This record gives sequence, C-alpha cells and structure tokens, in this order.
Amino acid sequence: MFNFLKKTNLQKENLKGTAKLMYQDVSEVAWDKENLTKQNLDFSIESIRFIDQYAKNLMSTERGKELLDQYFDGLAERIGAYIGEVIKNHIKQDFHWYEFKTVYLHSSILDDSDSSMKKQNLLYSIKKDTVILPLFEAVQLLKGKSSYPNLLNYVEQMIQLNSTSK
Repeated sequence: MFNFLKKTNLQKENLKGTAKLMYQDVSEVAWDKENLTKQNLDFSIESIRFIDQYAKNLMSTERGKELLDQYFDGLAERIGAYIGEVIKNHIKQDFHWYEFKTVYLHSSILDDSDSSMKKQNLLYSIKKDTVILPLFEAVQLLKGKSSYPNLLNYVEQMIQLNSTSK
C-alpha cells in the first residue's frame, strides 16, 4: 500500500571475484587441487557438477567437515557466488548482485523473507522485480536443508524460470 515509501537507492555488489576464489584459493586436498581449476570452473552450466561434488565432499569427508566447521560462511559465499555467476551469465538479462538490505528497502518482494538472508547478497532484476538467492541456496545445501537434490538442478531451474523466450 505504501510501497512508494520504501524506494531507496540500490547498492550493487560484485561477487565475480568471490566466485573466482573457487579455483584461485583451493585447499590442499588432492581432489580439490585436481578438479577446482580455472579450466573446469569456466562458469558453464556443466561446471556446476564440479561444485556439486565439492559440496558433497565437504559434507561427507572428515577433512571437508573440518573445513565447514571452520569456514562455513566463506565456503557458502564462494559456492553461492559461483552458482550465481553461472545463473546470471546464462540468463543474460538485467540481473545484478545487490545488497539484500537495499533490495528489501526498494521492493516489497522480500517482505516475507527469512531473517537469515538479510546479511547476504542476491541477484535482482529491477525490470522484473525478481530475486534469485544463490547464496541462501548454498547455505541450505551445506546444512542439508535444500529442497533441491543438487546445485545443478537449482541452477538449471533458476535459468529456466528467469530466462525469457525470444
């Protein structure tokens, strides 16, 4: 009703650098060194298979669980930024990274959002007034609470839902 009162300037973010950390800052684990490479993580949809396996390794191996315990927020942010960049690149529309708070103040689309999302960045389309929450989905997956079987399924669905047919 009083949506005009919420309008504010949106604060853009750039998570491409965070996404690149997936291959630039790799752990000493052999699988990570062999597979989390710039060649494999080329921001293609197919590259999400490596991210899915990485996430699975984090959640199921002793060393992975240790890393998650120590660096959960950073790992979730890297994974979320990477899958978000893949989504953004394949949608090829006006989705950009923004601070949650500025989108919340700009649009009513986030009025019923989970309070745990409020510290995260998100992809937002001003034209469509639509959000995509890849960082939130990465957190959900790493906590074992995702409604998607894997990140590839999430990425494909977000691309399908947010692409316009020509």
